[in-house]
Amino acid sequence: MNSLNLWLVHPDEQMCQAFRERFADLPNVQVFATYFEDLPPHDCFVTAANSFGIMSAGIDAAVVRYFGEQLMERVQFRIMNEYLGEQPVGTAFLVETEHPAIPYVCHAPTMRVPGGIDGTDKIYAATWAAFLAVYNHNASNAEKIETIAFPAFGAGFGGVAYSEVARQMAAAYRHFLNPPHRLDWDWVISRQKGICYDGKQQVVKH
Repeated sequence: MNSLNLWLVHPDEQMCQAFRERFADLPNVQVFATYFEDLPPHDCFVTAANSFGIMSAGIDAAVVRYFGEQLMERVQFRIMNEYLGEQPVGTAFLVETEHPAIPYVCHAPTMRVPGGIDGTDKIYAATWAAFLAVYNHNASNAEKIETIAFPAFGAGFGGVAYSEVARQMAAAYRHFLNPPHRLDWDWVISRQKGICYDGKQQVVKH
């Protein structure tokens, strides 16, 4: 897990600065103030999706323009076949792109349909699911994913403030790098605070 290289991508310098601040203590992180299409080659790009694989707006649309309509068809087939037409937030899967520069895309819904997700933990859930999809791929495949690129989950249609986007994504990466050796309520409470609080301030409502 520690060998994974994480790229964080957004064209707005304010979002990039939020990434730098929230990920400052975490290893193997690079921030790119650019568009998805201008990234160097890497192993997997995570798209900030909806539950139905309709990739017609935002970063999804850029991904389809780059890889072609067949990628969306592949994603929707997986959703119909494996999730009966609706992929829950908090799940993710990989699809092969057949493109040498970026061999995989990870489809990780941040919302059921486009709309606000402020005050929720959906950014964390989607980021965590993407990391798990890559982890499980690497555990069962000889061809490893070593570099994964994320956009800013929830910063567009989701309406979430840049700092909170970066905080929840950083919490997921921090938890990914530090899996537990046992499960008990003290550990659960500590993780819950890491997801739902920014210091002593509650930022995710339940």
